[in-house]
Amino acid sequence: MTTRDEAPALARSGRRFDPRWWQICCLSGLLTYGIFWLSFDVPPIQIAATIGTALAVQWVLTRALKIPTFEWKSALISGLGLCFLFRAGEWWLAAVTASIAIGSKFFIRWHGKHIWNPTNIALALMMLVLPAQAWVSPGQWGSGPTLAYAMACGGAFVVNRSARSDTSVAFIAAFAAILFGRSLWLGEPMTIPIHRLQNGALMIFTFHMISDPKTTPNTRAGRILFACLVAAGAAFVAFVLFRPNGPIWALAALAPIVPLIDRFLPGPRYDWKRPVTGPLWKGDSREPMVARARDLPGGRLVGAGRV
Repeated sequence: MTTRDEAPALARSGRRFDPRWWQICCLSGLLTYGIFWLSFDVPPIQIAATIGTALAVQWVLTRALKIPTFEWKSALISGLGLCFLFRAGEWWLAAVTASIAIGSKFFIRWHGKHIWNPTNIALALMMLVLPAQAWVSPGQWGSGPTLAYAMACGGAFVVNRSARSDTSVAFIAAFAAILFGRSLWLGEPMTIPIHRLQNGALMIFTFHMISDPKTTPNTRAGRILFACLVAAGAAFVAFVLFRPNGPIWALAALAPIVPLIDRFLPGPRYDWKRPVTGPLWKGDSREPMVARARDLPGGRLVGAGRV
């Protein structure tokens, strides 16, 4: 049992390097690779408008709502994510999309927690409202296994640092099982599901979107359940509705059930500065020690995201 005297030292030892730095480095490197080696069809003005608007809206809303901390790293990650996937005929549409993404973090919340991943909801809304002018470009990465493997490794490092690797692993495992199972049922060669998995956009989604620690369930059991539901939803969009970008649509549609999962499977809320996995199940005594370091000076509950 953690004593009052041990708790401060435990809290200090639980501090970890902010995983958003790793994510920024990973996404920036991938974007640079895409522009200079893969010749992404994204003009510099669109990149500047996307990232600049994301940071500007984050700053304006932080000041307007009198929030003490300007979380520019989160805004930059959202802007980089949009630079990867969003395409439009006019650069100003990219600025609108970035505004929607950042605004959703401030105004679409439940009990203080984001409901949608900012990049995901912005992409879904723009494609829904302006299908002829805004789209997602999933094929720009190609489908080479080397690239997919490299992106998976980079993404795996990021989600491990943010204590959300279980979400990514559960999603890609469930999605792969569905793809292989469908091909076996239809008598297709196994090269078809393998080809579908060798997709850079799928890797971006798996390791940088669905694994967003601010929008995933608080318990490991909840995250695994949610990831499997999104995988099933992505397959439904692709093979029943016959629409592209199945994972993006599925995540946008299913994100509102996360508060319900958290209600029945409660756990500590994620804190960027003290990443914790949360309990496997509600009330699980194996919850990380950092998340249970109670009775600290000032009445803080370390790792649970509340004071």
